[in-house]
Amino acid sequence: MSPRSAATPADLEPCTGFLRRLIRTESLPGLEGSLAALVCEEMDRLGYVDVRRDEVGNALGRIAGGGDAEPLMLNTHLDHVDVGDPSAWPHPPFAAEIRDGRVWGRGAVDIKGPLAAQVYGAARLIGGAPPPGDVWVTAVVQEEIGGVGARHLAASPPARLIVVGEPSRLHIRRGHRGRIELVLRIFGKSVHASVPASGVNPLYSLARFLDGLSSIEHSEAGELGASTVAPTLVATDQSSANVIPAEVAQTLDWRNVPGETEEVVLARLQELVDDVLEPGARAELTIPTQDRVTYTGVHAPIPANNPSYLLAESHPLVEAARGLAEAALGRPPGVGVWSFATDGGHFAAAGCEPVGFGPGDERLAHTVDEHIEIGQLAAALDVNEAFARELTSRATALDSVSSN
Repeated sequence: MSPRSAATPADLEPCTGFLRRLIRTESLPGLEGSLAALVCEEMDRLGYVDVRRDEVGNALGRIAGGGDAEPLMLNTHLDHVDVGDPSAWPHPPFAAEIRDGRVWGRGAVDIKGPLAAQVYGAARLIGGAPPPGDVWVTAVVQEEIGGVGARHLAASPPARLIVVGEPSRLHIRRGHRGRIELVLRIFGKSVHASVPASGVNPLYSLARFLDGLSSIEHSEAGELGASTVAPTLVATDQSSANVIPAEVAQTLDWRNVPGETEEVVLARLQELVDDVLEPGARAELTIPTQDRVTYTGVHAPIPANNPSYLLAESHPLVEAARGLAEAALGRPPGVGVWSFATDGGHFAAAGCEPVGFGPGDERLAHTVDEHIEIGQLAAALDVNEAFARELTSRATALDSVSSN
């Protein structure tokens, strides 16, 4: 660690205090209003301009640039997953206790630690030399249930270049697989279980489908590896054990790679479905859409598809982020991909270029052991400050060199 990173920054204590207030403010999907207000109040207090909440409840703040460089957006989300049984936690999930140099609680890693580090890291530029272009810090709603806020923001993004602040252990992330949720419904003929031959049991077709699923074709994409598919939920239309169901529904979780579109996935699965249907059975394969409602009252029909994306390791934004992170950390950061989907996929699908960086161990996300090291929070302040100050101009310069 460099001497600069080893020193305790003056804003670490207020940033840590802000993180603890974030954790203590519950913000399940659709209930992020209090947290969005807290984020906006903190940005106002720090001196951001254009601080506001948009139609769906996303929190936005801007630091005015002093030149004509491209704007930059630092982006995280506001919502967290459920805690489950609070008694299973080693520390109360919303107490934000500090133990052994770590802040504990739901959201410490996913996503309130990265959020605090972005708000405070970028704020270091306020009152000093302005960045070459505008810097936006945004925190969006309902990332955990389909990306309502990111989809809304991506329709008219304030910046093309984006740092997605999901936890990455201070490494640079350049993409991830996507997620497509599908539901296979197989219809048969319901009859009394004592005369099975007079009906059409859809469970037999489902059994054949599941047996063939392991040999279905998958695509690969470099470091992302191959796509995968997993059967998850299964349900029939019956609650009586002595009735052959008329319908069975199987949910599938397909983790896709770039180039593996919804149409490609549907076609591959449909070929298997057509192969396995028992005589008299029929099937329907769909990507479900759910009506999500934001805390501001906006209804948004959201299909169950989170896009994949992958920037090349030589991409100017990746190279610029790696160089700035190395200078701030005093060591080279790792460069890789996330194992899970983020809102970065929605921004990439809209033509933006997202690179990932955040404090915290992503392997702790969604667990009862969720916590973040305060030392990582301090380091992330340095890196986010460097990103806010130089990332767009550095990336543009590298892009210019590579184009010549």
